[in-house]
Amino acid sequence: MRKQSRYTLLAVLAVLVALAVALYLRWKAPPEVARLLPESDAMVYVSLKPLRAATHFDRTSVARSASYQQFVDATGIVAERDLDSAAFALHRMSNPNGANGLVAFSEVFEGRFDHDRLAKYLASAAANKETYADRTIYAIPSEGRTLRVVMLGYDMIAASNMPTPEQIHSIVDRERAGASPFAGSSLLSARYSEVPAFSSIWGIGRIGLPFSEGGRIQVMGMQLPVPADATFVASLQGFKLKIDEITASDGDALQSAAALTQLLGLFQAMQPEARTPEDKAVKQFVDSVKIEQKKSRAEITALLPGDALMSAFMH
Repeated sequence: MRKQSRYTLLAVLAVLVALAVALYLRWKAPPEVARLLPESDAMVYVSLKPLRAATHFDRTSVARSASYQQFVDATGIVAERDLDSAAFALHRMSNPNGANGLVAFSEVFEGRFDHDRLAKYLASAAANKETYADRTIYAIPSEGRTLRVVMLGYDMIAASNMPTPEQIHSIVDRERAGASPFAGSSLLSARYSEVPAFSSIWGIGRIGLPFSEGGRIQVMGMQLPVPADATFVASLQGFKLKIDEITASDGDALQSAAALTQLLGLFQAMQPEARTPEDKAVKQFVDSVKIEQKKSRAEITALLPGDALMSAFMH
């Protein structure tokens, strides 16, 4: 009995250790919606649950376009209420003057959807359909390009507006393969480990591409001294914003940090007197910005005021 009890205890311990390892690996793994994305130049992830809990933006009336209202009426899906997480892959286009412009996107959304109503809506909106790996892919005309949409399951939808179906096929293949905790694109494998734990929003890769003009990144009408194809690791952890620009050398990082610091000083000097709560929130945010060089990185940190975060999701 004593020997049998020892074996039983060892078996229980082995199971507990295996369970603990599995939970740890799952905790360290990227979110599933991000793991399903195809190869890309950049990736952005948003976890809406903590943001919804912090801002209650789902309780606020939002002005809807006619097309979005039609979508809501047909499917019953209200994005601000029903989406839990979303991941976006950014694909740099070889011809910025084409239908897709500078960047095309592939997306995976997780939430609560009425499968039958959504399928009916997609079928009515699609110009044609394709069956791939037992999944129906709907090709929907949208602003001079084609948006391909596929339902991956009862709680997950994927879409891509790339000119070819390769990216949406890749998403389907990854989902059917049963994504392991550490599966995903080469970009995700290379950079996700640098994202701070519990970040509700993060981005990796060339996330400045949608804001590029003339080879530089532009924000709020201001051209930053940062090339459009710069590589970043950015995150929002609670109210702490952190952006790392990854450069080729320590010298490049020092030069970039100095140029950004100079631009920040000019922007701070140009700020008008804060009269409204929104103005005060912006001033508080700008005043909190810090720029440092850390080896081959130019690091930007700031504190996002709670009022500013709430305003961003309510307007």
